[in-house]
Amino acid sequence: MKYRIMAAILGFFLLLIWGCGGEPAPEKAKATLVNSQGQKVGEAQFEETSHGVKITLKVENLPPGVHAFHIHEKGLCDPPDFMTAGAHFNPFGKKHGLKSPEGPHAGDLPNLVVGADGKETLEAIASHVTLKSGKNSLFHPGGTSLVIHAGPDDYTTDPAGNAGARIACGVITKQ
Repeated sequence: MKYRIMAAILGFFLLLIWGCGGEPAPEKAKATLVNSQGQKVGEAQFEETSHGVKITLKVENLPPGVHAFHIHEKGLCDPPDFMTAGAHFNPFGKKHGLKSPEGPHAGDLPNLVVGADGKETLEAIASHVTLKSGKNSLFHPGGTSLVIHAGPDDYTTDPAGNAGARIACGVITKQ
């Protein structure tokens, strides 16, 4: 009888301890962005949320002004032109542009406005991607990258928003 009571108490405490794990830690990722000379110009943090992936981007030593930034389909960032990053991440075959009725690409993001000092911090939600598994996962085979362009995204012109040359790139990796 004593053994049964002790076993029941022990079992209760084990269940209590086992259940204290709480929510699993959110999925996270990061990217270190470099310019065409291979010099670090920024960092991006990615975190899965209930609304999509939150991107916190901090850049420095970039030309002042408005710049497009997008998630690209390959996890490669070979300078000087970063063309190895491929096209915008577009697993669902949509048209480009946050304003496109047939879009957007999963990798389309709002423009980045860099100050006169060459610095900026921006938070954005990428609602069409995930850090979990799935067709729109940033960790699909071949990986993905974050690319900053020389000019602004016009949010409509297919395939890339008329954003100009690629001036910075970072491979997105799990944290």
